[in-house]
Parts: sequence; structure tokens; C-alpha cells
Amino acid sequence: MPESTVTTPTDLRIDLQRIKEDILALSEIGKDDEDRGIYRMAFTDADMRGKRWLIDRIEQAGLKSNVDGAANISGIFAGKSEKPRVLVGSHIDTVPCAGALDGTLGVVVGLECLRRLVEAGVETERTLELIAFSDEEGRFGGMFGSQSVCGYITPDSLATMTDLDGILLQEEMRRQGYDPLEALDAARDPDSIRSYLELHIEQGPVLDRMHKSVGIVDEITGLFTWSVWLRGEANHAGTTPMDMRNDAFMGLADFAHEVPRILEENGSERSRATIGKAQILPGAANTVPGIVEFSLDVRDTSEEFLDDLSTAFRKALSAIARRRNLKFDFEQKSYLQPVACSGEIVEQLKTQAKALNLEYHQMPSGAAHDAQIMGRMVPVGMIFVPSKNGKSHSPAEWTAWSDIEAGANVMLQTLLHLAQN
Repeated sequence: MPESTVTTPTDLRIDLQRIKEDILALSEIGKDDEDRGIYRMAFTDADMRGKRWLIDRIEQAGLKSNVDGAANISGIFAGKSEKPRVLVGSHIDTVPCAGALDGTLGVVVGLECLRRLVEAGVETERTLELIAFSDEEGRFGGMFGSQSVCGYITPDSLATMTDLDGILLQEEMRRQGYDPLEALDAARDPDSIRSYLELHIEQGPVLDRMHKSVGIVDEITGLFTWSVWLRGEANHAGTTPMDMRNDAFMGLADFAHEVPRILEENGSERSRATIGKAQILPGAANTVPGIVEFSLDVRDTSEEFLDDLSTAFRKALSAIARRRNLKFDFEQKSYLQPVACSGEIVEQLKTQAKALNLEYHQMPSGAAHDAQIMGRMVPVGMIFVPSKNGKSHSPAEWTAWSDIEAGANVMLQTLLHLAQN
């Protein structure tokens, strides 16, 4: 039963013990006893068990549950009017051998915020909706649930999306009892949503090293990824003089040394570039490399800087190829536009952090999140909490309970403000 109606519930706080219980309970779904990692990849049986668990928790909280055609799970706290609603959430699917918090924390905190409003008898002008998006982590490409809500999914993409084993998304959806084409019906009218908020672990070391409990995200990075090929000539390692070689690997080595210079001259303090994967062919110890294929991941919160970096990297690779007598080719594998968080929401998050006497750090998100997709359609805001030693996507991923409590209370008070104004 509700306690009593709270007119101005600025003293309302989350129940940390209940968040603990939910995090630990959900972490058991899909856990491997040997490596202690969580395997709850999108549309697997474990993912479906996680979704059923979440629906049960939503209904136990006295909220209305809903599942759309993209298998996004919602919990609804009804407001007094039909004004555009405020969404809060993240995702509960995982990468293979995951930790307990990535995505899940944002969903559990969102649930706890709505649960506290029910218990306190709070009435809000706007409806608040918890949403747990499907396949954020990328089994079938990533951001499937949020892209469905934003209307970016098409019949063609539904028919062709596969995982790394060649399993079709539509096959897995049917196996789990979903009609893939109904994902098209998950699209929302932008005018029906006032804003979207997400709490997430930082997945990096900044807040942990600064000893600050809360990060307030102002921009979410954009990125492009390339597959790059440098083609030379394979030849005998003993009989080919050094000055007569067309060594593809030496071209990669030259380029790797150029990356810091290019970032400094053409990027910003928020620029990142990573060569994360490389293959040398033919791959024999006694053969001069004839082909090198490698990945290039480039990120920045400014689309202008991304364009400048793209041009600079192409020029550098072309120059190296000419100098080393190689052929250069590349294919852009993905591109995500950077998204700025709502200035109004950023200021409100800062206001609530100050009211709670919390030290915060305003910062960018260097990783992509559902908020990045939602931010193309509606105003968004993000809260980060520290990741111990910057660890994520592994069983070592963790955040202090006190930091989770701090971020959750900032979220609760910000949701209350947005739902009333």
C-alpha cells in the first residue's frame, strides 16, 4: 500500500538493498559456473528468461508491463495527463562472458525509481516508462530495440540481420515466439516522448581515478570503423634485400606511428583511434608479408572532427602506400553519428547532484549506448557511475554500491522533475 501522497518528494530516496537483490538475482540468469561470466546474448533462451524475470518484477512493483514487437520490455507508471512521457532504461542482454552491470544496472535503477514512486504515492503530470531495449550489445548488429522504437528498422534489415554464426535474427525471433515484422510496429511517434534518460557504468577508468561517484554525460561519441588493406608482394625473407621489398607490414608499422600525430593535428581532446585487429598474410616466419588487413576504429563527439580525421587517415595511408610501393584500399564497416545530450537535462542532472551534495564530473561517453539512438529523435540524458579499475565486458566488471546509490538518487530526482514539468 502507498505510504502517503508526497507533494514535493525532494527527500525521496531509492532502496539500495532492493537494487542489490535485483542485480544479484538477474546476474544468475545465464551465468556460467566455470568462468563466472554471464551469457545472456540477445534472443537466446537465457535472454528470454531475463525478460520474463523483468516482467515479473515490474508487475510485483504495481506497474503495468508491456512487450512490443521488438521484444522491448516496458514498465509503466501512469501520469495524470496525456502529455509526452518520460522514458528511462537501458538493456539486459549481454556480450559473451559479461559482468553483472553493463546495461542491467540502468534497467534495475529505472525500475527502482518507478517502484519508489508507487510506494510513496507520488502523482506525476507525465507518465514515466521504464524500457529495456533488445540486442543493444550487438549479437545481430546492436541497438535493435532502440532502432525499432525510433523507426530505423526496415523489412529488408529484418530479413538480412545475422549473428557471427550466420543465424538470422528473424529465425531467432520466431523461435522465441515473436513475429519479426511486428518489430516495425514498435516505432513511436517522437511527439509522444518528452525525453529519455539512461544510467550506465562508465566502462572506463576516469571516474574511478577521480574518486567521483557521478558522471554527467554531455555528448555521446560518434565513430567510424574501417577494414583496411595494404597489399605488397610476398617474397622470400632470406633472398629479398631490404631495399627491394614491398613489405605490407612495414606500411602498417609506419601508419601506427602516424596515428598520434594525426589525432593531435586533426582531432580534439575527445578523439580516439584504435588499430584493434591485424592479420598478416601469408603469415609465415620466413616470408615477407604480402598483405596486411587491419581494423581502424575512430571516435569523436564532433562530426566535423570525424570528417577531418577520416580525410587525414586516408591521406596518410595513401602516402605510406606510395612510399612503400603498396596498394591501399579500405571499406567503411560502420558509422554512428555523435549525439549531444539535451542541455536542459544536463543542467537538471547537475542541479540534482548538487542538491544531493554529490561531486560530479561532466564528461563525454566514449562508448555507444541506446541513448545515442534515442538522441536522434528525442532529448536524452545520461548518468555514469564509476567502473572499478575501468573494467567492463568481463566478470571483473563492478561498481561500489555507494556509487550506485548516488547515481540512482540523481536519476530518481531528475525523473521526478521531468515528470512534473
